[in-house]
Amino acid sequence: MGRFVARRLLQMIPVFLGTTALIFFMVHLLPGDPLAALWGDKAPDPVQLAALKHQQHFDEPLVQQYLDYMAGLLTGDFGKALDGRPVLDKITEALPVTVQLALLAFGIEIVLGIGIGLFAGLRRGKVFDKSALIFTLLLISIPVPVLGFLFQTIFGINLKWVTPTVQDSNDITQLVLPAVVLGSLSLAYVARLTRTSIAENIKADYVRTAVAKGLPRRKVIGTHLLRNSLIPVVTFLGTDLGALMGGAIVTEGIFNVQGVGHALYQAINMKEGATVSGFVAFLVIVYLAAGLIVDLLYAVLDPRIRYA
Repeated sequence: MGRFVARRLLQMIPVFLGTTALIFFMVHLLPGDPLAALWGDKAPDPVQLAALKHQQHFDEPLVQQYLDYMAGLLTGDFGKALDGRPVLDKITEALPVTVQLALLAFGIEIVLGIGIGLFAGLRRGKVFDKSALIFTLLLISIPVPVLGFLFQTIFGINLKWVTPTVQDSNDITQLVLPAVVLGSLSLAYVARLTRTSIAENIKADYVRTAVAKGLPRRKVIGTHLLRNSLIPVVTFLGTDLGALMGGAIVTEGIFNVQGVGHALYQAINMKEGATVSGFVAFLVIVYLAAGLIVDLLYAVLDPRIRYA
């Protein structure tokens, strides 16, 4: 197990370097001068502009800028935004909100997705199964911005159960509706994956053996059937946790949630290369860590899996 973890950690290094390099160069090669944009419609002062470029290292070759950025990143320095604030401060300020939102969405998709998929798989071809397939197909078909607008209109404006937009991003109760919208697409995929896996494994020999032994139905389903059926679901969930944090940019924009997505959207508009690269580098780390955890969970779900 130790060698497997070490090998996976080594494999993460080129992925991390390649991803951060791609984002860094893409952002810095965008047209326009973000420093000149600080003056708005007025012409920038040449002396002040030159001083800012020197301060932000924009007067150096792009490759040298990347090497300096990576050297700082390896020591925990994510660079500085155009306003002089450390990017790490912006991340730590916005991160708790997005983590709460992503975990809420993650919990909703796990509970509802696995629950719907389990009952649909056990009742394959019946009314509940067909209804679940239609419901999940609708969730997959509706774009997140449209679904967010519908939820705002129905639950926020018409029913007045919640405020249409989030007033306090640190209030977790106000994040429930955005979390439902954020996790809706993943919920549909989890339900369908679970349903398919349950329907296939219920005919497996080990399930028939467990039934023949006279084990209670609850134990057959919970211990034998569900545990083995969750392997493809866990694979999806592992990658989806990072996707939820990255995909929150749309949901946070719809509901005015002041999290990572909101900060990243502002940084993209302002063409703040250091801020965008810093946030993306952090999200890449989340993706890679989630992938490693998923691989380790395989052995927990299926004792037959062993890592050399």
